Amino acid sequence: MNPSKKSTALSAALMVVLAAAPVLPRQAAAQIPPAQPAAAPGSFADIIQRVAPAVVSIEARRPATPPTDIPQGFPELPFPFRFGAPDDGRKLPDARIAGSGFFISASGYLVTNNHVIENATKVSVRLNDGRELDARVVGRDALTDLAVLKVEGDGFAHVSFEASARPRVGDWVIAVGNPFGLGGTATSGIVSADGRDIGAAYVDYLQIDASINRGNSGGPTFDIWGRVIGVNTAIFSPSGGSVGIGFAIPADLADRITKQLIASGSITRGFIGATIQDLTPDIAESLGAQGRKGALVAEVTPGGPADKAGVKAGDAVLALNGQTLESNADLTRRVGQARPGERLRLDVLRGGRTLQLDLVAGLRPSETTPGQPSAKSEAVLGLSVRPLDPDARRRLGLQADFGGLLIERVAPGSDAADRGLRAGDVITRASGRNLSSQADLRAAVDEARQHGRQAVLLRILREGRSLFVPVTISP
Repeated sequence: MNPSKKSTALSAALMVVLAAAPVLPRQAAAQIPPAQPAAAPGSFADIIQRVAPAVVSIEARRPATPPTDIPQGFPELPFPFRFGAPDDGRKLPDARIAGSGFFISASGYLVTNNHVIENATKVSVRLNDGRELDARVVGRDALTDLAVLKVEGDGFAHVSFEASARPRVGDWVIAVGNPFGLGGTATSGIVSADGRDIGAAYVDYLQIDASINRGNSGGPTFDIWGRVIGVNTAIFSPSGGSVGIGFAIPADLADRITKQLIASGSITRGFIGATIQDLTPDIAESLGAQGRKGALVAEVTPGGPADKAGVKAGDAVLALNGQTLESNADLTRRVGQARPGERLRLDVLRGGRTLQLDLVAGLRPSETTPGQPSAKSEAVLGLSVRPLDPDARRRLGLQADFGGLLIERVAPGSDAADRGLRAGDVITRASGRNLSSQADLRAAVDEARQHGRQAVLLRILREGRSLFVPVTISP
């Protein structure tokens, strides 16, 4: 056949085939084809048997709270009430806090949550084989809620962090810990979500649905290979028990923090000296940055690194060291990972133009000198507090007009520490007085002292719940 005729015939045939083909809807082209599912484990028993010896139950003892009379006249308590045991001269037993932890070395280093052992006078661990050992606190970091303990001895079964890659949503997870003091309890589930922001500036949590209950704090979350992918730290629950929403500190962050705690006993973080908020779609559009993400600078600390580099209030920070930012929390975490003295480059949108500003990271003020409060905070009742700002309200999920004082630090050994107050709590009222400044809290303390009262009743907001805590006034 003539080549030209052959080509013509082929074209005609193709036209017939194409004409006969059905016209598919546009979305059909993007349809995800079904895939053969990976085989699920027939049982988790072998994995749990292998990792369980590395998991421990932790008991922390704290001084008992002495009895305190709450005077009449508080709107919240229209009757006299006494907190604590009767003051009859008997010594009150120590308060005992139960948690979980796990060995990360054969030489006796363990990881747990800071809130499990905070202000503890004695910490002991119970091993999988029934042994009980005393532990000392090597270091702790309140901002990530991580702590490292050490027990004497060697040859301990231990596990390692999977710090090279984060698990995917849908991956199997296994939690082992000490819920409700039961010890040696294993639960399983999947990673439900990643990058959850639940109010901690330096942690983007894994969300898991393996049952996490009271006492699981500080315990490990494993993948199906027995590697630690997270440290269980919190739950979301209206009832106080598991409803299938738990949160774990990712292994890459936990690995980095625990290594620094072992090396130096404390954590240093970078600081640029700026108050930031999210670059919302509405704000981005108003700045001519439609579709862009990042952080909006609300305030610059005079004389701080950002101020020296020329950063101004109203700047939109779009990238750090050439990497785009997802949110203001993303900027906070990445700056926090910088070493003090490290050079950082910000891509900033100002007046419709993109600028590159170089700055030198400083040391986060609250960690400049151990025991010192951070900038703009003031110590009252052994508490370093500052007024809530837009960033703190956003992180805590509070309304824009919500008033109160954010606790940044609790002095060790203070009555406030003994009563369980901790960084991140918000004081909303004191002696029936609404608070919006440190002066309001000082006035409430002075008023109580003038009336001969020994304590101030504080109303505390913690994780969406209110509670009342009496704090003794120092002489």
